[in-house]
Amino acid sequence: MTELLVRFFIKTPERVEDSSVREAYGILAGFVGIACNLILCAMKFVIGSLSGSIAIQADAVNNLSDVGSSAVMLIGSKMAGKPADREHPYGHARMEYIAALIIAFFILIVGFELGRESVMKIIAPEPVEFSVAMIAVLVGSILVKLWMSRFTANIGRRINSSTMSAATSDSIADVISTGAILLSSVIGYFKGVNIDGYIGVVVAGFVLYSGASILRDTISPLMGEAPDPKVVSELTDRILSYDGIIGIHDILVHSYGPGKLIASAHAEVRSDCDLMAIHETIDTAEREVGAQMGVMLTLHLDPVEVNNAVLNETREQIKGILAEIDATLRFHDFRMVRGENRTNLLFDIVVQPGRKPEEIAELKQRVADEAARLNPAYHCILSVDVDNNGLL
Repeated sequence: MTELLVRFFIKTPERVEDSSVREAYGILAGFVGIACNLILCAMKFVIGSLSGSIAIQADAVNNLSDVGSSAVMLIGSKMAGKPADREHPYGHARMEYIAALIIAFFILIVGFELGRESVMKIIAPEPVEFSVAMIAVLVGSILVKLWMSRFTANIGRRINSSTMSAATSDSIADVISTGAILLSSVIGYFKGVNIDGYIGVVVAGFVLYSGASILRDTISPLMGEAPDPKVVSELTDRILSYDGIIGIHDILVHSYGPGKLIASAHAEVRSDCDLMAIHETIDTAEREVGAQMGVMLTLHLDPVEVNNAVLNETREQIKGILAEIDATLRFHDFRMVRGENRTNLLFDIVVQPGRKPEEIAELKQRVADEAARLNPAYHCILSVDVDNNGLL
């Protein structure tokens, strides 16, 4: 069914890197969600009113909120597909995150209201009428929501969408809540025990948990999270595959929404290489790697002196000092500047995240002291980079 809908409504479904195709996927998911949830809402509201079940009526309201969520998904996908403009030079792809955020708030509001109504039902319970129509509607709702969860999960995998992930979580929470209501109806009929209000509280808990999870997962990319180590590793390997590039450091990856990555890095090259030739290599790497990975890539050419025996020996000594202090420490941009009375050693140390300022200051002092023991003329001028790429 999913494949049939995709093929019917999306002309080139395999071109997921195209913003217009991503937009089409989002619009399709939005319309499907609106249609399915409107039908379920109407059926549950009628059955809930006739049977007197607060849990079923609350579930109907939950489906009505899902209609709003689907509408937000549709509008968000449409806005995310807008091209870059003067105010937003990197496009509008982050609208998907904002849409997921709004969906999360919808879910939290529904969960709170459901919990409140359920508590009132516990305080003042009312009899619930059992019927075949009730069971049929609840079972049908579970089957529809199971299909919807698979549908949005499928689309989410194709276009790597946090909005689809939010919709999938919402559908799974609906399956659990409706299943709980079905269970309470069966228990109430066969055992004569009215647990409608208690089941409503349990359902509200699931709904609130689902909303909080979506909220947490959506806020993180909006605030700016660390890049995927797999992306950084692939980027490094591809750049180092070009002849003349002998090292890479200071990798930065910024996400402006799904499918909108901007990256930069320092590419190390021999200081005695042909400048024009290596510049052409750098330009080629930017274009080709950027196209292969769907990344807007910028490379900074960083010359490294490799034929200086004294510098190479000192570099190895500094490497040994860092290894003794902490095996995870790395360094780059190593230079020696000789003066009349001292020799400056300039380099950047790469440390793991989470180090306190006083720890970094202590580290810099220790490295400087150890270098001075090698040669009293050595004076370290250090910078510290934090490895936020998770590669250490």
